[in-house]
Order: sequence, then structure tokens, then C-alpha cells
Amino acid sequence: MARVCQITGKRPQVGNNVSHANNKTKRRFLPNLQKKRFYIPEEDKWVTLKVSTKAIKTISKYGITAVLKEAKANGNLVL
Repeated sequence: MARVCQITGKRPQVGNNVSHANNKTKRRFLPNLQKKRFYIPEEDKWVTLKVSTKAIKTISKYGITAVLKEAKANGNLVL
């Protein structure tokens, strides 16, 4: 599976390592992804999602049902 958050759609970004001599080499900035299980009480089941830590905070604030509904509407969630 790719390094993409299933809720927010965050994916790796590209940038440069810059040395003291100002030499630049390509590098990747990877999102902080965690594999986490969430319980959905409406469907009475557990789902495992690969989510960023930002998405975990969002789920804690708004609830899993609301976040899943919005992610499906945005086209980010693939279940």
C-alpha cells in the first residue's frame, strides 16, 4: 500500500537536503502515518485505517463517523 493517508490524502513531498556548502540533493518528506483500528458504533464493526497523526487528532475532535463521511465525499477514502 502506498504512503498515503486514507482520511486526509497526505502523501510524500519532494524537497532538497541543503548542506553547509549550499549543495542540494533531492530528498522525500514522508507523512507521519500510523496503522490504527477504529470502532464504528453505527455499523458495530472495527476498521483498520492507515492515517496521519493529523487525521487521528481530527477523528478525536469530530468523531469517526463524521470524518469517514467527509473523506468519502472528498474521494480520499478507499475501503
